[in-house]
Amino acid sequence: MTKFAVLRTAFFLALGSLLPLPASAASAPAGPILGLQSYTCRNMNFDQMVAFAVKHNLKYIEVIAAHIDPNGPREETLRKKAILDKNGLAAYTFGVNKTSTDKEANRKLFEFAKLMGMKIVVVEPRDQAEWDNLEQLVKEYDIKLAIHNHNLGSVYGDPATVKKVLAARDRRIGVCLDVGWVTAAGFDAAKVFREYGDRVYDMHFKDKVNETANGKTVAVDTEIGRGQANYAGLFAEIKKSKWSGVMAIETDSKAFAEDPNRLVSEAKAFFASMTGKKSGK
Repeated sequence: MTKFAVLRTAFFLALGSLLPLPASAASAPAGPILGLQSYTCRNMNFDQMVAFAVKHNLKYIEVIAAHIDPNGPREETLRKKAILDKNGLAAYTFGVNKTSTDKEANRKLFEFAKLMGMKIVVVEPRDQAEWDNLEQLVKEYDIKLAIHNHNLGSVYGDPATVKKVLAARDRRIGVCLDVGWVTAAGFDAAKVFREYGDRVYDMHFKDKVNETANGKTVAVDTEIGRGQANYAGLFAEIKKSKWSGVMAIETDSKAFAEDPNRLVSEAKAFFASMTGKKSGK
């Protein structure tokens, strides 16, 4: 085997440890991959969501319970997985999932991830005591957990809280960086990404602006790239670190979710302008 072949094999083994790759992505170049958070399609049923992802050539799906229920019958889960496989799609992760201090209740989530072939699950534990049993399950199943952030006032709205968890826990516990929310909370997404080091396992690709209404500050979704997120800096950090995870398009906006076609099309164009890569690549 040539030196090039050895390096190429090592690269894809490393990438495979993070994502379950569809066969069509076997020759995908390094760098971030554009995906879809199915919450963006929350007004669609499972089949409609699949058709939407195929239409927009988004092969990597972060699914929500409305599309595949982790507590649903095994047969139904496998039926939907087969549909995804047939369409060249991969449900690479699930979330944002609730967890509890009940280890056996949390085990169901890991069993679901194992059945689906997921390497990552996105979570946002409300009680810090939950991390003890979650860490045990991470070690048992060798499945990563990625901590999701919302705005200030939520449990992980301040990156300092996330860093404390990362410092104390297994390295398979990392971050799902929601770019829109970390920006709305007043932090620079590029700086936060850099400070998390190699513990960023997933990203929610969205953008927001803070607006004042009735004396209160409200975070409002915008088209991705038109809000306050420092995407130029973030993509520079991504390139520098050679990060190759999924950036899943997501919106919290009810208006965008009514018909997400334009939002997703513009997100794809913006992603291509930042990376030189098309979606699904």
